[in-house]
Amino acid sequence: MTDAFAIKIQHAQLAYGHITEPVLQDLSLSFPANQWTCLLGRSGCGKTSVLRKLAGLLEDAHWHGEILTSDGQPLAGRIAYMAQQDLLLPWLSVLDNVCVGYRLKGKPVTQVIRDQALRLLEQVGMSENAQALPQTLSGGMRQRVALARTLMQDQPVVLMDEPFSALDAVTRHKLQTLSFELLQHKTVVLVTHDPQEAVRLGHQLYVFEGNPARARSLPTLSTQPPRQLDSDTAQLQEQILKRLEVDHA
Repeated sequence: MTDAFAIKIQHAQLAYGHITEPVLQDLSLSFPANQWTCLLGRSGCGKTSVLRKLAGLLEDAHWHGEILTSDGQPLAGRIAYMAQQDLLLPWLSVLDNVCVGYRLKGKPVTQVIRDQALRLLEQVGMSENAQALPQTLSGGMRQRVALARTLMQDQPVVLMDEPFSALDAVTRHKLQTLSFELLQHKTVVLVTHDPQEAVRLGHQLYVFEGNPARARSLPTLSTQPPRQLDSDTAQLQEQILKRLEVDHA
């Protein structure tokens, strides 16, 4: 297992294409190792763009600012990305979808790799569906497979762009807990529109607000995630909602 490391973004600015007005300005964020950092904010404020920049996927955009790692090494090749859509390939079995990263890199999928993928599928409760095709699975089952595929990459940084938002409340709660357990030793950055999800999972929280947006750090809770709903978490959720309402006005 690769070791997690901290990441910092310092005084960043982002503008899209030919638009001169920046979407993000003077953006400073810190993503500690072995912790979950949650990003909230209105649609279009640049949250996903931050993930895409970290992953090296940001195109047609002008970015100015520093991205630093605590070990001094570049981010390239050390990122796993889990999106809202599961992006499973319909012509591949569940097992082959989990192993697809090796195929994309031109590496052979050996029996050792397949056994590793089967162990991960067992961890996410999908080992009995290893030979099934994605179209036969429910939304929650598909996201479990996507989680196993993310774990299969074994990267120290995991970027998650609303991976649970399309699920029903019970399935979302279960997958939040499962993901937190399986990603404990990673640097995780989660974009979410759900204050309850952020409060439940985040060691630290940022709200993107203003136009152009800046990141405001919110106070952390003394309890450790994944948290249960109590008066403290409810109060923090209310604080987040008020900030989001102001920014949506």
